[in-house]
Amino acid sequence: MPGIDESLLEAMRLPGARGASLVDWISGLALGAVGEAPGGDWEATAAETAELGRHVAESGSLAAGGTAGGTVEPGKEPLVEDLIATTGDAYHLLRFVSTPFDSTVFLHLWLDRNDGNLALARIRLAEMADRLVLG
Repeated sequence: MPGIDESLLEAMRLPGARGASLVDWISGLALGAVGEAPGGDWEATAAETAELGRHVAESGSLAAGGTAGGTVEPGKEPLVEDLIATTGDAYHLLRFVSTPFDSTVFLHLWLDRNDGNLALARIRLAEMADRLVLG
């Protein structure tokens, strides 16, 4: 089972990948990063995407079936699997990672919109998240 570095390097092999990171959405820290950072700074990007990830992960209205009261409890999976943000030239894919302890991390993949394949990236990032070993 791959660790953080191996998973991020695997993400960078996806067509159009510009950068990848693993972010803790509670602390806003990048636990690992490879490639280019959107805006040139992985720490700033991690903090900004953590805000977005935290808001979405804790939103009950976005849960499967629209269940209210969506706060994630320790040891539980996030209610949202992934989040996609698009810009004129890129896709940002945030894939929430299920862990046995607290599930407060996500993989962030930055894809070039012209060269990337969003469908393939979603599938592969989900596979990576399932195999990722933390700790």
